[in-house]
Amino acid sequence: MTRTVLRVPDSVWDPLAKEVPWEALAGRRRRPPAPAAVQAIATAITTISVLLLGFAVYIGFVARLHHDRAQFTSFANFRQELALGTAPTGQTVPGDPTRLLALGAPVAVLTIPALGLNEVVFEGTTGAVMEKGPGHLRSTPLPGQAGTSEIMGRSTTYGGPFGNLASLIPGDRFTVTTGQGVHQYTVLDIRRAGYPQPAPPAAGHGRLVLATADGGPFAPEGVLRVDADLTSPPQEAAARVLTSSRLSSAEQALASDRSAWFWLVIVGEALIIAVGLVAWTRVTWGRWQTWLIAVPVLGFFGLAVADQAARLLPNLL
Repeated sequence: MTRTVLRVPDSVWDPLAKEVPWEALAGRRRRPPAPAAVQAIATAITTISVLLLGFAVYIGFVARLHHDRAQFTSFANFRQELALGTAPTGQTVPGDPTRLLALGAPVAVLTIPALGLNEVVFEGTTGAVMEKGPGHLRSTPLPGQAGTSEIMGRSTTYGGPFGNLASLIPGDRFTVTTGQGVHQYTVLDIRRAGYPQPAPPAAGHGRLVLATADGGPFAPEGVLRVDADLTSPPQEAAARVLTSSRLSSAEQALASDRSAWFWLVIVGEALIIAVGLVAWTRVTWGRWQTWLIAVPVLGFFGLAVADQAARLLPNLL
């Protein structure tokens, strides 16, 4: 029987072995495949690691895109409402005093030249609402009206619109535009936990409190507030039908939206099932065929999980 031999350079093989059987060389290069179970586990671990990295990318980058898109579309809608005279001027829907404004309805535009800030303000302060931008605390009057109004905003995530709030100084001026016009405010001072509160505004006068998380990024140590007095004429306010006692706990400063747990469990289970199917098909079907189908599916469920998980973070973060 004829044997096939292969001559290899001296630098590769022992100079004393000039002729090596091809079967021996091929045997050296061929590695036995890992067991199917090991391949499936490795694929699952790799997929989960990529998804965790994706959550960090979502919080740091994709969330900002979500905020910017919401601001762009809401500004156009609110500007139209201002032009038509249908922008809200209280807690209830214009023309229907028995129905509260929906959470997330645009109610104002906050403009702070010292910060280069121009943000649509939405009704409500839950984590879901404040993904779009600053939120108006529903139990307080709207900006521009008599009394003390409050607007909360995130410091880091979803664009961090209030991230530079601490750089405001007494005397800085800014405006808030609502359905009742443009209202002028002047900053009194910055207030942190333990600082004395300023005297309440006199009857018939207005004040606005801007609030965000105090401390380092992703490590809130309390609430930072900026007090500002209304310097333009106060507007009339309709009777408030929603008081602070009726607000949900998710609308308080630094609160998390516990209702997100339900959908987080649902989409989380779907994501786990999808990861298991990907690990199985990777072994039985093939690498590229599997990833071609898996990437959009995992991307969809991964974004859904990231969105619900982000709502469990403090709403001022």
